[in-house]
Amino acid sequence: MYNRYREEEKELQEETKASTENAVEVEDGEVVEVEEVESSNEEIQKLQEEVKRLNELHLRTLADAENFKRRLNEERIRERKYGSQSLLEKLINVFDIFDKAVNIKTDDEKLKNFLIGFEMINNQLKQIMTDEGIKKIEAVNQKFNPAYHHALEVDYQEGVDEDIILEEVQTGYMYKDRVLRPALVKVNKINKEEN
Repeated sequence: MYNRYREEEKELQEETKASTENAVEVEDGEVVEVEEVESSNEEIQKLQEEVKRLNELHLRTLADAENFKRRLNEERIRERKYGSQSLLEKLINVFDIFDKAVNIKTDDEKLKNFLIGFEMINNQLKQIMTDEGIKKIEAVNQKFNPAYHHALEVDYQEGVDEDIILEEVQTGYMYKDRVLRPALVKVNKINKEEN
């Protein structure tokens, strides 16, 4: 006997079975297609990768900002430490000339009295320069060092080692740990032709 209702029920069951093969039941009882679940998993994975990339970018930006602050702070400290360097570079030449003028030998009594006053001023200038961190670069009888000395002449003296400074033409000065002005010197070198 043919039962139409039974046939419809079987067809409905087969359709439901076929659709449930491609569906997954979610917690609240909803039925969702497998394709939708897979696409949402891909979206979640893409979003997680994007979050990871943005987090790395954020951390890199924070590190750059921290490095910038540190560099800025170091530059401020350096500017304070060497702030008067350009002024001292200009004054050093005047100081040298004044020092040479004070050390002139003379027989004139009036000039000697003036020189005593100038010598006192010169000593105060030397003290101020020392307090500011300026010191002379030792040159005579020292080994030539291109960081502190500039060679103007080369000469040879027997009994003196090679690369030893024979004479200082112009005094060099250090300002704290920087060269304010290199010493101009005459260096002992063996002439290759004489050998």
